[in-house]
Amino acid sequence: MSGDKNPSSFTIGNTAQEKGLDYVPECYVVSPSKSSSSGTEKARIPTIDMSRLRKNGNKRSIAIEELGEACRHRGFFQVVNHGISQSILDEALAMAFGFFDLPSEEKLKFKSNDVYSPVRYGTSLKDGADKVQFWRVFLKHYAHPLDAWIDSWPHNPPQYREKMGKYCAQVRNLALELMGMIIESLGISPNRLTPKIDRGMQVVAVNCYPPCPKPEMALGLPPHSDYTCLTIILQSSTGLEILDTDDGNWKMVPELHGALQVHIGDHFEVISNGVYKSVVHRATLNSEKTRVSIASLHSLGMDDKMETANELIDEQNPKRYKESSFRDFLDFLANNDIADGKHFIDTLKI
Repeated sequence: MSGDKNPSSFTIGNTAQEKGLDYVPECYVVSPSKSSSSGTEKARIPTIDMSRLRKNGNKRSIAIEELGEACRHRGFFQVVNHGISQSILDEALAMAFGFFDLPSEEKLKFKSNDVYSPVRYGTSLKDGADKVQFWRVFLKHYAHPLDAWIDSWPHNPPQYREKMGKYCAQVRNLALELMGMIIESLGISPNRLTPKIDRGMQVVAVNCYPPCPKPEMALGLPPHSDYTCLTIILQSSTGLEILDTDDGNWKMVPELHGALQVHIGDHFEVISNGVYKSVVHRATLNSEKTRVSIASLHSLGMDDKMETANELIDEQNPKRYKESSFRDFLDFLANNDIADGKHFIDTLKI
């Protein structure tokens, strides 16, 4: 069909993934080298047991070392015994599914292509504007301070604010705990950074990946790293893949019931002077069922600059990154096409 090549034919409310087309339009097709494969190998993911990190003495020291090794080698790990009940996880996912099951006119109340908007419903990356479209629908909303933002969230499904709000508050507490421990694992002073983290941003991206008739031809999200200090992912089923830097291959993150996935983001790569690496990841598709993920993205405040820790700079290890803020990332997102392979972290390297 003539419009299939033109991304502007697929605007919010009129996309292939929202309409459930039984074919993949040409502007969604990614090159074979970038597409997903049904035979993707499972990733070997470090599992971090939060109960060990919460102990005292030698056991905690060993657990902090293991956390540091996971950040250094993979930039990605799963956390168990994190303290968020399974019912809160399940209810958050149920609210996400419930929102995306609403009639279009209800979701379109939050329609926006403005990357600076604190609450927005959209598709792909930048709806209709990118050369390649992605088989994704999303709702993004700021979540901290919760009482400042929750009244701007959807009020349908009726319990969305209550159930999603409860999850957001608890996952933020977990993120603050983990970020403190990661700073400790780097051996740097927390005094200057901790207050900035405590008043930092939490952006929640609720992602929906409907069934795709030819999942090997398209992607839900292209390869990218997160701008954050830390991102915590709750997903309904597998579909998240990470790039294995050892062999350059994509690996599927396996399902571990009750676990949460944790990404090191660009800003922790910056503070560590490259000792810890932000993980490159992507979202793949399937033809059978809708997959939902809830990404909780944690960073410093909108205009607070993240910079490399002085303790990690010396003659052998000169400063490798420029300082940057969340607003700097939004400016980058507004002016670049991530599908072209442009990464925010690359703009920060000296």
